[in-house]
Amino acid sequence: MPFIIRITLLSLFTPLLLTTLRAEIGADTPSTKGDSRHEIIVSVKDQQLLLKTDGKVEALYPVSTSKFGIGDRLGSYATPLGKFFVRMKIGMGQPLGAVFRSRRPTGEVLKPNAPGRDPIVTRILWLDGTEAGNRNAFGRGIYIHGTPQESALGRPASYGCIRMRSKDVATLCDRVSTGATVRIITDHLPERTGWGGFLNANRLVAANTRTPESSGEKEAE
Repeated sequence: MPFIIRITLLSLFTPLLLTTLRAEIGADTPSTKGDSRHEIIVSVKDQQLLLKTDGKVEALYPVSTSKFGIGDRLGSYATPLGKFFVRMKIGMGQPLGAVFRSRRPTGEVLKPNAPGRDPIVTRILWLDGTEAGNRNAFGRGIYIHGTPQESALGRPASYGCIRMRSKDVATLCDRVSTGATVRIITDHLPERTGWGGFLNANRLVAANTRTPESSGEKEAE
């Protein structure tokens, strides 16, 4: 087949293949723009995720960042810092606890704190870095995602990603769109002072438990 014809066919079919793949995994279209109303701030020090809507605090959730510390080096399993955007949302419409492998639902559904299990579950917000210090984030597979090991939230426990409760990450995915800004910082959250607990999406106080986590599957890189 002549080279020009091959290139033409590839240009015609590639968008269709990408659209089909996104439909299969329940993913939104990748975007660097779109959601300017929401900002997500993750504090490594607090192990909390703050959601802002139009500049106002909307919700505060317990999370887990990496147990291997911070950084963006390939193979480090560390959580990168800096400014990101949500490039893709995966798993919309899947039940809470739906298990993902290679960003595809397997059909298995896990209950919270399923013994000995630690896959990615429920939803995936795939992050893309915007700075030199986090340029590997998308290629490494750095996500905000659900975990069945909810009892470990509130302390570093992941392999690079940001872990959340299934119900929390599902709510977060419903609220934000692709293109939303995400900032991962080492310091305390700016709105943390004076708050006595974690606010969920309904502005209710949710307990933060810190019992040990079972070992699990590697989720980043």
